[in-house]
Formats: sequence, structure tokens, C-alpha cells
Amino acid sequence: MTAGAFSEWRKLPVSLSELCINTTLRCGQSFRWHHVPDTEEWRCVLHGRLLSLKQDHNYLYYRTYISPKPIPSIRPNPVSPEANSAASNDDDYTLSLIKHYLNLSSNLTDLYTYWSSQDPNFKKKAPKFTGIRILRQDAWEALVSFICSSNNNISRISQMVEKLCLHYGPAIASIDGRAYHDFPSPEALTGKDVESRLRGLGFGYRAKYIYRTAVMVATEKEEGWLDSLRNPECPAFGGKSAPAGEMFPEGRQGYRETHEKLLSLQGVGPKVADCVCLMGLGWGESVPVDTHVWQIAQRDYKFGKGSHKSLTKATYDAVGNHFRKLWGKEAGWAHSVLFTADLRSFSDRLVASKTVKVKMDVDVDVKDEEDNDGTKIETSVTTSTVALKRPASVDGVKVEPLDDEWKENVTSTAVIQASQTTTSRRMSKRLRSR
Repeated sequence: MTAGAFSEWRKLPVSLSELCINTTLRCGQSFRWHHVPDTEEWRCVLHGRLLSLKQDHNYLYYRTYISPKPIPSIRPNPVSPEANSAASNDDDYTLSLIKHYLNLSSNLTDLYTYWSSQDPNFKKKAPKFTGIRILRQDAWEALVSFICSSNNNISRISQMVEKLCLHYGPAIASIDGRAYHDFPSPEALTGKDVESRLRGLGFGYRAKYIYRTAVMVATEKEEGWLDSLRNPECPAFGGKSAPAGEMFPEGRQGYRETHEKLLSLQGVGPKVADCVCLMGLGWGESVPVDTHVWQIAQRDYKFGKGSHKSLTKATYDAVGNHFRKLWGKEAGWAHSVLFTADLRSFSDRLVASKTVKVKMDVDVDVKDEEDNDGTKIETSVTTSTVALKRPASVDGVKVEPLDDEWKENVTSTAVIQASQTTTSRRMSKRLRSR
């Protein structure tokens, strides 16, 4: 591959309370962003170009990798005259793409304030998790990524998506020994050997779902079918927004119809459909309920009793409706904040920095010893038993079914008793022998 180079850094005024990329890009929304520790950059290929982002308290910095030969987008969407005009200036196009992808049009501070006023639990957790936005991703990428999420965790999903891109996506750049590919189109995943190759790459039963869904989208659905399911308030890149209808506890009519249509695809159940609705199609009221979110509903919102003892279809709908009533038409955004707060990879943010009083039961034994000059030395041995706090692996809450993501991320605390013995030797008195 012919070498290229990065453009100069440009910056966009964005505070950490409005966007925190270190949280947003690794909380289980998108699975292709690569973190470069040496420079604290995040890199990903979007619309045929490699983008690089980094951030400080006041600015979002961005740049693109410039290839010697321009590489067109693998799935060009119909774009507005405004987007075509921006495309004539590469810097303007990149800025428009970043603003679109990061969904920067909403005032996140105002949304956090509203959710906090409605929900004491959100108010308690939110200060440690500001700046979490729902990305406006490509619908096809979101669909395939969340088919991979079935009984899986974030790390393994990321590995699968990386393999898909490396084996089936267009190569865009190679930097420091790492290859960057765009996401494969539906057509690229319709070959006769795709399913068997994906199984060989470790996709398991998901290989069949990905292949069959690619065939349906590429050959059985009309062109642009997925994007036609988008929330009109959140169009694809380059499109114009339109009203999306009246909001109800169960969501807007367009959301409910979209959710139902997605269920017709291979490997798409209610949770995967909601993930695609929220993160790929812009339906902000969508609340994906997996075993992890179900545990949050039980622990913090008193679900799990009466007719909602297990995560049935009725309970799934009840949890979503409860959160929509509580948080409004962007309930999925608020849900993602609490979901992130419960991930093990972010658990250090919830550790309070405070002085802890420790109750000690002390036994002191005093002995008299005599040294060579006839001086008596009084020695004390102190033994103490201390109550310590230790993390526990599970809190006893029943969830079903228990998937890998739950096993990886569940955290709770429990108090255990530990015995701690301290021995000290000190000279408390010097007694002259007579």
C-alpha cells in the first residue's frame, strides 16, 4: 500500500461535559476505534477516510490520513447540496462528518440536568460519567456489530468486528504496522464461502446470522431499506431532518415499526433490534435491555418482583416503558450513562476518596527485659482485628440468562472480616537497676 501522511491537527471547541471521547468510544457503542496510547489518539475509518481524534478539557482535535490516491466511500449515500458543497473542501467535509458522527447537535448538559431532575439514581451516578453521547453510526455497521454482541462482551465483539474489516473491508491505510480498513458492505458478505470462513475466524453461530442478513439486505430488500428506517430527526450523513411524530410511553410509532421490521432479520431479537434502533438509526427512546440492564433495573428501580421476576418479553417492554416515562424521548441516551457506570472497566470512577474509620480491638502484652547495662526495657506486642471491605464477585441477584458480558462486567461490594496482626517493639521506659 502506498504511504500517505496525516493532515495538520484542527480543533473544535467542545467541553468534556458535552463530549468525552475516552468514555463514549469504549462504552459498547462502536467497536472499531483504536486507541494509540503514546499519543492518546483514537483512530477509525469512516466513509473511506481514516480519522484521528484526541481531546483536552476545552477542545476536540481532529485530523485525517491523506492517501496518495483518493478512496471513495464504499457506500455513498444520497447527499444534500450542502454536503456536496462541503465535500468540495476536504477540511469542511471532515468537520461535517465528525459533527454528524459524534451527534454534536444536542446540548448534552441540558439533557443531563433534565434526567437528574427526574431520577435520583441518575443524579447520583452522572457526575462521574459526563460527556457520554450516542453516536450516529452507519446503520449497516450497527446491525452487524450488534448481531456479533449476542452472548458476548465488548472485547470479543471488537475482535470480531476487526476480523470482519480486515478480511472483507476495503484497505485504507497502514500506520506503524497496523492496517486500517473500512467496514465491509452487505454485498461483500454475500459470497458462498462467507459463512464457513467466519466460522473459521471464531464467529460461531453468528456466522450464519451475518451471512443471511447480508443476503437479505443486499438482494432481498429494496436499495436503501435500512436507512429508510432511520428516525427522520436523525438522518444519514448529508440528509435533511424532519419531524418524527408524537412521543408515547412505548415510543413513537416510527420507532415501534422499525423495531418490528428489524426482528425479521436473522439473529436479531428485541435487544439487538433496540441497539440498532438507538445507535444505528437514531431512535433515542430505544432502551436495549440485556441481562446487564436487567440487573440495573432490579437493583436500582425495584424490578424483579411480582409479574416481573424474570426477563420475559412482557418484562422487557415494562423496563423500556418505565425508562421512557422517566427520561423522555432520549431515554436511550440516559440508559447508556447508567450502563457505562456499571461496566467493570469504569468501576474506578465510583470509588469514593474519603477517610474510613476503622474499629480495632487491641490486646497489649507488656514484658520486661533487661539489657547488658542493667537497663530494663519494656516491650509491647499489639494484636488487632480489623473489619475490611473487599470486592465480591456477585451480589446474589438472580439474572437470566447469564451471558459473557454480564460475567465480565458485574461488580458489587461486600464486607468480609479479616484478621490483621501488627507487632511493634518500643522502648517505653528505661528503668535503672538498683
